[in-house]
Amino acid sequence: MTFFTIKKSPLPLLLIAFILPVTFQSCKKKHSEMADDLFKITQNKIFKDVDPELYAEAFKKELATQKASIANEPVIETYYIANDYQPTFTLNHLANGDLDALTEYYNKANEHGLDANLFQPDAIKALVAKFKSKDAIKSTDEAYHNLAQLELLTASTLIKYSNALQFGILNPKTMYSRYFTATKRPDSTSMKAVFAAKSIKEYLDSIQPKSPQYIALQKALMSGAEQPGLSKEETKRYLMVNLERLRWRNKPYESKYVYVNIPDFKLDVIEDGKSVLNMKVCVGQGRNMDNKESLVEFGDTARNDKPFPRETPQLNSLIHSVDVNPVWNIPNSIATKEIIVEAANDKYYLSNKNIDVYKDGKIVEDPEDIDWSTVTKDNLQYEFKQRPGEDNSLGKIKFLFKNKSSVYLHDTPAKSAFRKAMRAVSHGCVRLGDPQALAKNLFGEGEDFDTISKDMSEDNPEPTNIGLPKKTPIYITYVTCWADENGTLQYRPDVYGLDIVLYAHLQKILGI
Repeated sequence: MTFFTIKKSPLPLLLIAFILPVTFQSCKKKHSEMADDLFKITQNKIFKDVDPELYAEAFKKELATQKASIANEPVIETYYIANDYQPTFTLNHLANGDLDALTEYYNKANEHGLDANLFQPDAIKALVAKFKSKDAIKSTDEAYHNLAQLELLTASTLIKYSNALQFGILNPKTMYSRYFTATKRPDSTSMKAVFAAKSIKEYLDSIQPKSPQYIALQKALMSGAEQPGLSKEETKRYLMVNLERLRWRNKPYESKYVYVNIPDFKLDVIEDGKSVLNMKVCVGQGRNMDNKESLVEFGDTARNDKPFPRETPQLNSLIHSVDVNPVWNIPNSIATKEIIVEAANDKYYLSNKNIDVYKDGKIVEDPEDIDWSTVTKDNLQYEFKQRPGEDNSLGKIKFLFKNKSSVYLHDTPAKSAFRKAMRAVSHGCVRLGDPQALAKNLFGEGEDFDTISKDMSEDNPEPTNIGLPKKTPIYITYVTCWADENGTLQYRPDVYGLDIVLYAHLQKILGI
């Protein structure tokens, strides 16, 4: 048998001989850069021996240990995976004093009605001190562990602080059951902005709320203001809950909008930041109109949002049209609790109130012949509609906008309620003190408004729907403390108990 000797090319060996030193030198360079940077920052000789790969393993272990307790952990993990688990945050910000600035801002969290302990400034300060000492860290294992701790702690708390100031620490959509206002919440893009910041101090300055309303409430909080009629503690809690509301990203951004503040019982039309029309309104009845529950004395049942059935919801939408001399399609809830009760007591109640009765979609000719005392909510087979007229509960006009709660703005024949201080009297819709003025503002002078004005003045009018040439945003909100045009703080009773719900949630988070 003949054996053949294959002569191997020396090229692969040469390539290996060339590649290995290059790879080794590349790793060594990477190792050297991280080690050199940390040594320059700390002046601790231990850091001369740190290895990026060994640090990465230590970071992964620390992340796994803290995974359940770190806020926004998925965003943090995604970032560090993309950056090879390197301590970019510490390397970029330890030497220039940024981490000292970080703890200074955290320690001023009380200026926002927050608790500094949420952001662990003492823990960060203690770790930073170890890195500033030349001999506090005595082994590479300790170096890896402390470095991973500092990296995670600073990154996670800065995201948490940034979210708190820019979006609030609570999500109103999960806290309130009748909250339908578009509200922006933090996302991965906004949270990752902390890693891109070249200067932590400049970044922190940029995210501080700067609106005049926020600053006015902040000053009152820090000065220990005490509102007449309220204790110092209750005043403080008013300011805390309304500062949190101001941090929510749910504010109007349009140049013109209709603004209804439920506790103030007022409507404003805002143009270019100023009120150009203001009027009294009546809103839905609430759970705390007698003010039995306050921010300093409330029971456990008041801690969670349990709305009274007639409370007006918080929402934003677009006013798209008006019904002049509207027909009132009476809701079943009102029909069963009020209409059939009145009809049972007075057989001519329905005709006197211009209310038509329908069964299976057809009008009932003689509703007074029905024995209404036998009709209950369980066997109700009728629908009720009130014709246009002076006694129509919607008055002469209603303003329509899409919403989940079937509420709208409307006129009312019951004018006496506008003379009362407590105007939480409706079934949920918003009654207007001067509906014609609102129509004139929204439609302007012209044919449409002339039609509205004429139809509203008629004795026996027909219902008319008129589309708004330009849809106008509407915000129905709930604010109990704000600065007026003169800078004076205004306080309003918590008629729906929503301040109490908000404060109870703050208590859980802040540990107060």
